[in-house]
Amino acid sequence: MYPRRRSDRRRRSNTDRDWEVPDPYLDWVPDDREYIPKFKFPVVPLVALGLIVGLLVAAQMSHTTFMQSAFGHLGLHHGQPPHHPRPHPTAKPTAQPTVSPTPTAPGGAAAMDCILTVPANPLSPRGLATPYQIGSGCSEANPDLQAFVQATILDPATGKIAVYEPLVITAGTTPAVAPVVPRLPADAVVNLLFGFNGNILTLVGTNDSLRQAGCVSGLDGSPFGQVSYCNGAAFFQAADAAVAVGKLKIPAAGTGKDGLECPTTRSFTLIDQDQSDNVTTRYLLTANGQTAQKNTANLARLAGATTVTNGSDNALVNFFLDPALGCAPFTAPDLSNPGQMGTSQALDELAAAAAQTASIALTPVNDPMTMENGAFSVRKTNLYRQGVDQPLLPAGANTTANAQAYCTDMVNIQTARLDLDKAFTAGAPSPVPSLGNNLFTFLAARLSASFGNLNCKNYGLTDPVTLTLDANGVATHAALSAAMQTSTGGPARSSLAPTTPPGTPSTGGPAAASASPSPSPSASASPSPG
Repeated sequence: MYPRRRSDRRRRSNTDRDWEVPDPYLDWVPDDREYIPKFKFPVVPLVALGLIVGLLVAAQMSHTTFMQSAFGHLGLHHGQPPHHPRPHPTAKPTAQPTVSPTPTAPGGAAAMDCILTVPANPLSPRGLATPYQIGSGCSEANPDLQAFVQATILDPATGKIAVYEPLVITAGTTPAVAPVVPRLPADAVVNLLFGFNGNILTLVGTNDSLRQAGCVSGLDGSPFGQVSYCNGAAFFQAADAAVAVGKLKIPAAGTGKDGLECPTTRSFTLIDQDQSDNVTTRYLLTANGQTAQKNTANLARLAGATTVTNGSDNALVNFFLDPALGCAPFTAPDLSNPGQMGTSQALDELAAAAAQTASIALTPVNDPMTMENGAFSVRKTNLYRQGVDQPLLPAGANTTANAQAYCTDMVNIQTARLDLDKAFTAGAPSPVPSLGNNLFTFLAARLSASFGNLNCKNYGLTDPVTLTLDANGVATHAALSAAMQTSTGGPARSSLAPTTPPGTPSTGGPAAASASPSPSPSASASPSPG
């Protein structure tokens, strides 16, 4: 299993002190930006389960509201159409400070789209501690429209790594408690990853902050949708270099209770139709709609606040599957929660790159987030892979073969392990009890939905899951067909091996499949507060 890193509680050297968080908190004054020291899936066809983006979670859900349906990505949000990013320009850097638009009451699919204002100098300590603002009528108090930000920070000189959770507030409000201002090494390399519980999250900059931070939200006219990243290529290049020379040590995956290697975000035993998406960040939400970082001090200060979370594959493995199998995630000091360790999407990707050695799952061209206006796209898939440190597809990759092989491995590898692990997952809590009554039935439903949303039937495969639903549409039993399947209609492994190291993706045009899959209808369910 992943060995948990422990805080160094002895007196630190000057180098170690660079990672410390100052004792005082800072209050953020929105007007002048001065800093003042002070202290179910419903009863519908199975494919309508929707894009279960991983899920997420609230660990210790006694005061947690699970803020996104597990099926959020292509889910129907209270009658909204399925998630399928429409042509929509990605956010461009702005020369002048950008103010969130006046809140409106959007209707239709647009009601699930939001704007997030990125503060000036977002990679700096002050920028990390300046709240992001969600606008365009959206609110962090709305479970379906919450945005989240996660930072992972590397000291390239020492290889030390840390995490930090920048705060998102609703435009027009102030933080319930001012964010902790981290102290970073002089040459720290900061990575930002974004998650969203709605449809399309558009980043808007302040004083050219998007360009300065190298933020990417997809292609012009074809955004990823829920996710974005800033400084991703530079961060992972520095992290990979630190790993190569032995400065950054990645813990071994370890062995689960089932006798197999603990799953990673690149394991076919875990992935779904849109792997490696969204973050593990959690915030506190007060009764009056203000947010604060979730840390030990704020939990004591904000009695009655609930925990809000981002639907995430990473959270699914870190907070649910790992505990069920006796595994543990890669953690690092959390600079937003002094003295504690924390997880991050970037840490999970570094761990997966180091530990996943066989049957490696990499983001495919039939992932709805990487399709370009309904067609397979090597260019957009590589842009997404770059943000999570995955090897790139060659420019001339056979996209049909890529999609077909992903479906085949998902069906054959994941079904067998789900069946094997039932002894451990059937007794584990479900991330969303309104969808599956335990972790096993939830994972089985998630696999079945992924089969539909990736259009795996196009390759001669059959759904390996048969669900039994109760009167409320909750999966209470799942029968698995673990017989190996052989896909048809094209070479299953042709042109699949990624040959380009992570870096700038191909600038060539998108390679479209002859028959582009379209997202299947899907359903969303809003979990009840835990």
